[in-house]
Amino acid sequence: MYHTIVTLKKGEGRGLKSGGMWVYDNEIDSVLGSFKNGDVVEVRDFDGYGMGCGYINTNSKIRVRMLSRKKDTVIDEAFMEQRVRDAWNYRKECIDTLSCRVIFGEADFLPGIVVDKFADVLVVESLALGIDRWKLTIVESLKKVLAEDGIVIRGVYERSDAKVRLREGMECSKGFIGEAFDTKVEILENGVRYLVDVEDGQKTGFFLDQKNNRAAIRRFCKGKKVLDCFTHTGSFALNAGAAGAASVLGVDASQTAIDQAAENARLNGLENIVSFKCADVFELLPQLETAGECYDVVILDPPAFTKSRNSVKNAVKGYREINLRGMKLVKDGGFLATCSCSHFMDPDLFAKTIREAAVGAHKRLRQVEFRTQGPDHPILWAADQSYYLKFYIFQVVSER
Repeated sequence: MYHTIVTLKKGEGRGLKSGGMWVYDNEIDSVLGSFKNGDVVEVRDFDGYGMGCGYINTNSKIRVRMLSRKKDTVIDEAFMEQRVRDAWNYRKECIDTLSCRVIFGEADFLPGIVVDKFADVLVVESLALGIDRWKLTIVESLKKVLAEDGIVIRGVYERSDAKVRLREGMECSKGFIGEAFDTKVEILENGVRYLVDVEDGQKTGFFLDQKNNRAAIRRFCKGKKVLDCFTHTGSFALNAGAAGAASVLGVDASQTAIDQAAENARLNGLENIVSFKCADVFELLPQLETAGECYDVVILDPPAFTKSRNSVKNAVKGYREINLRGMKLVKDGGFLATCSCSHFMDPDLFAKTIREAAVGAHKRLRQVEFRTQGPDHPILWAADQSYYLKFYIFQVVSER
């Protein structure tokens, strides 16, 4: 069916054969036929067995990203619309869809593209050449599918400004898809209101993956003194405040994020309970300890300390340090919520790092919950790049 046949080396393609979505450059024996980067090609095993089809890019070590495991699949507008429809139907079953991730790349069998829905606005992040060709088709399909449920999308903004695009041979892209609109979008999540800056906020403007985890910390916060580290635009802090915390301090190194967090606090009438401070968390935590401060609840939601395997060792040091310092600030019998959003900080390594921090802090941990990213960021088994967020809630007790 396709003009180009990609054949795997004998013994290679183990990830693909176990359900993965990628074919790496060093797994390929031959590429027969003419093609342009971004074209759809057929993938075969060394013995000619059909493995499916995907788009190819010689600029990337991920040489082929699979679109279908069926070799005769026609990749056209109808195919893309069905993928979009399947993704939306899944989310309607699994999560509050007022604001959510509606397309999550490989986990929705649309590798290389992410689409977030913030109220009636869509934000698109396209990270791979092959899917970039279908970006507008996917957007139009999504608008059509949502309209069938009475949801009218008033605007679409593109945030394809991640440097990973350069490795795909593409330039970064940012701006409106269609008519311009006010890029400060108000959303409602867990009963908390936020202004999301889809133009200049981090990533697509707001971290939707922690929605259920933010709700999970509420039951520990009523009447309590809470510290929220790496607060970004205040989401955990505001959930604590909305749950009835006596006081909440949110800390972040970005003044822009702190200003937005303070605006979100005012939006919810929580400015007298939830306050924010611009500071380096690594520097502030020892200072708070020296000053004799302690908290009923400490929340650690840092950015990814590692985005590659090469920097994992340094990331471990960072996670160990903030968890050790955070535990020391928790009152005996209080609670620690801690997480890692780095794919390369795997669950076993993250757990080991937390254990080491507890030993260093002379604390004992009782696990209350272990959680991952929200179901709108589904974890596709065998495609482990879709699993990245690890989230623990512990009770912290002194050694006894």
